[in-house]
This record gives sequence, C-alpha cells and structure tokens, in this order.
Amino acid sequence: MDEEIEIPPFFLCPISLEIMKDPVIVSTGITYDRDSIEKWLFSAKKNSCPVTKQDITDADLTPNHTLRRLIQSWCTLNASHGVERIPTPRPPISKSEIEKLLKDSASSHQNLAKCLKRLRHIVSENASNKRCLEAAGVPEFLATIVSNKGSSMSLTDEALSLLYHLDTSETCLKNLLNNKKGNDIVNSLTKIMNRGIYESRAYATLLLKNILEVADPMQIMTLKPAIFTEVVQILDDRISHKATKSALHILVNVCPWGRNRHKAVEAGVISMIIELLMDESFSSDRRGPEMAMVVLDLLCQCAEGRAEFLNHGAAIAVVCKKILRVSQTASDRAVRVLFSVGRFCATPALLNEMLQLGVVAKLCLVLQVSCGSKTKEKAKELLKLHARVWRDSPCLTRNMILAYPS
Repeated sequence: MDEEIEIPPFFLCPISLEIMKDPVIVSTGITYDRDSIEKWLFSAKKNSCPVTKQDITDADLTPNHTLRRLIQSWCTLNASHGVERIPTPRPPISKSEIEKLLKDSASSHQNLAKCLKRLRHIVSENASNKRCLEAAGVPEFLATIVSNKGSSMSLTDEALSLLYHLDTSETCLKNLLNNKKGNDIVNSLTKIMNRGIYESRAYATLLLKNILEVADPMQIMTLKPAIFTEVVQILDDRISHKATKSALHILVNVCPWGRNRHKAVEAGVISMIIELLMDESFSSDRRGPEMAMVVLDLLCQCAEGRAEFLNHGAAIAVVCKKILRVSQTASDRAVRVLFSVGRFCATPALLNEMLQLGVVAKLCLVLQVSCGSKTKEKAKELLKLHARVWRDSPCLTRNMILAYPS
C-alpha cells in the first residue's frame, strides 16, 4: 500500500489499529476486527470493552456487514495504489453443524476419525469456534473418547490433543469432573501420563493440572496414589518445559489437602524435587524453582517428609544455595524448609552439617539484606534456637550468643 493513502479511521480496529478484515459488533456497540476482539475476550480472558471499559455482557459477536462492504469498496477503489481487497469472511460454524458432525461420527470408526480431523480444522480457525464447540458438547464428546478403553491409541491421542487445544472454560472443566464419569477422566489422564508418545503424556499432564485447579477439596483429598507416582515420572522424564511446570503446579495445588503430603512423599517427590533443583537448566527460569521450593515446604511440614528430605545427602546444601539467589518467594520457602528440619529434627550431627554447609552464614545474611519480614523472622528464630551450638560461628552476633550462654 502506498504511504500517501489516507485510511478512514473508522476502518481501523481499535485494538490492532489495522484495517478490519472481519468487523464485528460487541454488546457495547463498538466494532472490532473479529480476530483481535476474540483474542481479547477468549485468550486474554478479559470481559470489558477496550474502548468503553464497560462489561461485555454477551460474548456473541454480530458481523458488521455494512462496514465490511464499505471497506471492501474502498479497497477496490484504491487498488491502483496497491491496496488489496479483503475477502468476504466465511460465516462462523453453527452449533447445529457441530451437533450433526458428532452424531454422524457414531456410525463407524472411520467416521469418528473424520470427525476428529474436521474438529481440529474448526478449532484452528478462530476462538469463537472454540466457544461454539464447547456449547455443542464437544469437550464431553472428546473426554468420552479419552476415557473409553476401547478407543484406539491414535484416536485417543487425537481426542486428547483437541481437548487441550479447546482451551475449555472453568465451568466446562467442572462439568467434566463432576459428571457420573468424572473419575474416569482423571484416571484416564493418569494412565496416559504413563504410556504413549511424549506429546500425549504432556497434554495429559497439562489437562490434569487444569482439571484439578477447579476440583473441590473432597475430590482432591481422595486422589489415588498413582497420580503422584505418574507426576514424579513426568518430572523425571522432563518431556517438556510446560509439562514439568504443570506437574509441579499439580503438587502445589493438591499437597495441602488430606493425606496427599504422605502420598507425595511415598511416591518419591522429595528426592525428585531435589534432583531438579540441582539441575542448572531447570533453575534458569525462576518460576520452576519457586514451585519446587513450595512443594518441599509443604512436604517438610509432616514428619515423613522431613525424614525423606534428610535422607538425601544433598538436600540441605541445595536448599541453602537457593536462598537469595532465585527470588523472594524461593528464599522464603527455603528458609521455612530449613526451619522445619532445624526445629523438629535437630541432632548434633545435623546442626554441625548445617554449620559446615553455610546455612548459619546464609541465615545471618538474610537478616542483613532486604527481603520479606516473615523470612527474616524464621531465620532469626532458627538462629536463636541453636545459638548455643552455633556460638563458634563468626556470623552470629554477640547479642545473640549472650542471649543463650553455654
């Protein structure tokens, strides 16, 4: 397009500031390009109008045919200046079309495969199609395929991939979990995490994370030990960065409830977390070490967790090293872990090991630098608790030593 051509301002999308190819009107009366407003509403999960700041009460987008024809006419008139005419957009998929597609898929294995292929194409077109697919019951349809023991591996993998890429809403995820076969989807995802191609194992982990985020406490407390075993395997195999983060996220969400701490400890979570923290590539992104340290803190709140933590020869050194090197969150959790073992598992050998590994020096440093007040309190409390044993450390202040004379 030639630079001297002046584009009428009402042809431009308020979000992208580019000529609209498929103008649509939202409930506030403002027109946007379909692709831009769908990303705003569905990907960014915002529910306010970017221009008016009013709530968009209805997610349905009404095509602005009049404006689109004006834009197309203007493009045609300015074709000599290098302006390309925008094509007439295809009408969005309808709920009735999808329902017919699902119904026809039941007739044969071949039709089911064709249905999944067609659904993949529909999902890839735009975000509004995803909402339409959800309204037509596609997530439940896909979950049935994933949970069906008679489904072939190829169909299960395809259905699993589609279910993940649908970006299903929280309400729909709750429906999948709370229907009569809710346990089936959790158990099925757990089994997929243990077999098959890496891609499917990753999708199963990501979906399980999303589903457990909307589960109620009773559902979380009754999780089977197999879930923790498979989460550890995902962490060990490191099939993808996203899968590793999702596995850690699962542990962060479920470990506080019921006996899940004990299930996690029995599955070997603590040893796996420490091994991850020893890997420099894992520590390159601070979010991973933060979640890992949160999990360690949760598990060290029970006796079995503290015992398993101390069974790992590198545990104290690894946790100490992360203090003041990752983030305030990681430092806070690391100090809490050391406080738990230092308070409830203190033996002369352990306290001497903590001194030799630089724990005392690091705790003293925490008191001197800018970090959270709660972190400082825990560090100070642990130092006071064992001041008599650590009195020979050059890091301890004279006042602290005098407070606990030998």
